[in-house]
Amino acid sequence: MTTPLEQWEASVAELWKRLDCLGPEDGVTAMRDLAATCPATDGRAAFELAGMYDSQGFEAEAAAQYERALDLGLDTARHAQLAVQYGSTLRNLGRLDEAIAVLRAAPTHESTGSAPRLVLALALHSAGRTDEALQVSVEAQIEALPRYQRSMRAYAAALTAPTTSDDAAGR
Repeated sequence: MTTPLEQWEASVAELWKRLDCLGPEDGVTAMRDLAATCPATDGRAAFELAGMYDSQGFEAEAAAQYERALDLGLDTARHAQLAVQYGSTLRNLGRLDEAIAVLRAAPTHESTGSAPRLVLALALHSAGRTDEALQVSVEAQIEALPRYQRSMRAYAAALTAPTTSDDAAGR
């Protein structure tokens, strides 16, 4: 027998599957209705509503719901996913320092893989920190490489290593 929360999660999953058939306002309305049926103290409803706002281009509304979900609490997988989504939203809103902080603090989880670091690289790039952005993006992919990991670590480290005047002069 399924629990009410399991039924709620199944309804949420079904809504995400049929999202392409709905307009932006319809998707948001449907998720708002579903969120209202979840216990008010459960962060999952705010997380799913934030994701819907986000996917439909309502970043400011999404940010408020991501913050609410964080306040209410989430399991590890959703918290990791929230960090990626919220960090991306903050970047889109131009709140770059906040995006960088959220993404640097993102919990690791198999459901997000290297996505937190890749979105961090995008936020760093948007903040004009291009060498650091490239470093983070290279480091995010090192473990996926079958070879050249040591070289890539060294190249990534060199991107933000302080240079001395002797280094710059080639001595």
